Amino acid sequence: MSLTIEFCEARAREAGDEADRASLANVRERALRSQAAWRAMADRATDIAKARALKELEAQQLRDRDIREDA
Repeated sequence: MSLTIEFCEARAREAGDEADRASLANVRERALRSQAAWRAMADRATDIAKARALKELEAQQLRDRDIREDA
């Protein structure tokens, strides 16, 4: 199962909200660590999506070039 960017961002927001509501320091710190981890996962998922889109664009450009050369 792959995590979606939206899912990771939502978990990061929830963890941030939990940290804001926490009255105990250890609970706040745990929620902030969770928020950072979810944010990092969202960032990685975003980077992967961008890389895939770029790879697909490059592949399409190569196919288009090959079609023009064959014509």
